[in-house]
Amino acid sequence: MPNAMLETVAAVFPPIFLSRITGGQSPTTGQRIEGFLFSLGATPRQMLQHSENFIYSYLTQVARMAERRGARILGLGAFTSVVGDAGVTLARRAAIPITTGNSLTVQAVIETSRRALEKMGAPALPEARVMVIGASGSIGSACSRLLAQSTRNLALVALEPEQLAHLKSRTLAENPGCKIVVDTHSNARIAECDLIITTTSAFSQRVLDIARCRPGAVICDVARPHNISPEEAAERLDVLVVESGEVLIPGEIDFGYNIGLPPGLAYACLAETALLALEGRFEDYTLGRDISLHRVEEITGLFEKHQFQWAGLHSFGRALTDEMIAQKRQLADDLRKRT
Repeated sequence: MPNAMLETVAAVFPPIFLSRITGGQSPTTGQRIEGFLFSLGATPRQMLQHSENFIYSYLTQVARMAERRGARILGLGAFTSVVGDAGVTLARRAAIPITTGNSLTVQAVIETSRRALEKMGAPALPEARVMVIGASGSIGSACSRLLAQSTRNLALVALEPEQLAHLKSRTLAENPGCKIVVDTHSNARIAECDLIITTTSAFSQRVLDIARCRPGAVICDVARPHNISPEEAAERLDVLVVESGEVLIPGEIDFGYNIGLPPGLAYACLAETALLALEGRFEDYTLGRDISLHRVEEITGLFEKHQFQWAGLHSFGRALTDEMIAQKRQLADDLRKRT
C-alpha cells in the first residue's frame, strides 16, 4: 500500500493499547507506579488535516480505555499534547485527569540547551544570542519567557505578528533587562545566534536553513516530527543538533514497548505524568496553550524530589559522546579561523 494511502487509512483506526509500564519507583518515598501506553493511528499531518473534534473523539476513547484499566491520570504525548486546545476539551470530556506534559517539556528544553552550549564551548545563556522558532505556540512561548530570565539577547520567530507582539510585550514586562526582537522568518537572524530552539513542525516546509547557522551553533529541535533531518545535519558537522531532554525515571522501569529511546529513558511529557502519579497528584495539571511558569517550577521541584535525572544529550535517537561533541567543536574552531 502506498505510504500516503496507509497514512490516510491508519488515521481512522481505533486507538491501540501498546503495553503495560512497570518498575517505576521513587527513591525518596518508595512509592511505586505502573502505567499503560496507548497509540493513535493518526500522524501529525493527519491530525492537522482532520477537524479538532475528530482527534478529540479518539483521545476521549483513549481516556476511557485507560480508566477501565485502572489509570488515574492520562498524559498526552508528542503531537497530541499540542493539537487543538492542548488538552482543555479532553479534560472536560474525560473522567480521569489530563496533563499534556508540557511543563516538564519546557524545563527539559532549557536544561538541554544549557548543557549543549556548555559542551560546545559556546557562550553561556546570559551571553548567548538565542532564537526561538514557533515562539507563539504553547511550548515556544513558555520557553521564551523562561529564557528571557537567563539571556540578554532573544529573537522570537513565528508566523503570527499580533501574537508575537503580545508575547514580546508580556516577556519584556516580566524581564525588562532582556533585549527582544521579533520576526516572521528565521533566515535574517540565524547567522547571529548561538542557540536556536525550534518548537514548531512545518512538515513539507523548512522553518530553519541549517546552512546559514554560525559555526558551532546549537539547535535544540523540540518539534515532533523533527524540523532538521539527519541528512541536513550531515551538511553542517560543526553544528550540534540535539533533541529536547529525555528523562531517566528511577526504578527498574520497563515500558514493554520500544518507544525509540535507550532502556529506562522517557520523553519529558511521559515523565511529567509519572511524577504526578508518584506524588499522588491526580488532577488536571498542564492544560491549554498558556503554560504557567509556576507549573514549570513546581514540576521541576517534583523532578528533584523524586530523583529523576536528565539523560545525556541525544541526536536523532543516538547518544552523543564527549568525543563526538569535541569533534564538532574542533570543526567549528577551524571554520571560525577561516572567516
